[in-house]
Amino acid sequence: MSFCARHILALVVCCAPLPLAAQELVFDIAPVAACIRAGGGESCAGKAAEHCIEATPGGYTTIGMSGCTDRERAAWDGWLNTVYQQLYAKLAAQDAQAPSYAPQQAEALRGMQRAWIGFRDAKCGYEASQWGGGTGSGPATVSCLLHETARQMLYLQSSQLGE
Repeated sequence: MSFCARHILALVVCCAPLPLAAQELVFDIAPVAACIRAGGGESCAGKAAEHCIEATPGGYTTIGMSGCTDRERAAWDGWLNTVYQQLYAKLAAQDAQAPSYAPQQAEALRGMQRAWIGFRDAKCGYEASQWGGGTGSGPATVSCLLHETARQMLYLQSSQLGE
């Protein structure tokens, strides 16, 4: 290949449309929110990602599946952080009023949450390892993170029931 042909080829490759990573995902958290409002619980996890994968051109690619699933994971993570902070504040206030011999619930919550993070990461690492280094490990990891985060958010949210 001539010098000129190599440069033209390089220019074509550099200027070609980028894969899905640079494209817009068709993502909307509404299916999850509606499912939660309807009392769907853990079955709600993944609904927005599924819709995104179906609606996004190239959504069934590894990059598309990972992108859509990670968007939903981020939403659940935001909800989890909000629920955790609210529950921690509530328990800390209760701890301040509790007798000195009573267990400190806020610190127990913090310890549980830190241990859960380690469990979640180890579990999702194990799930990724089952793909033997293949491209499916990315979507599998993100899906695991999404479902574990949703499960934990719903668990913490249920701790606030009966108020």
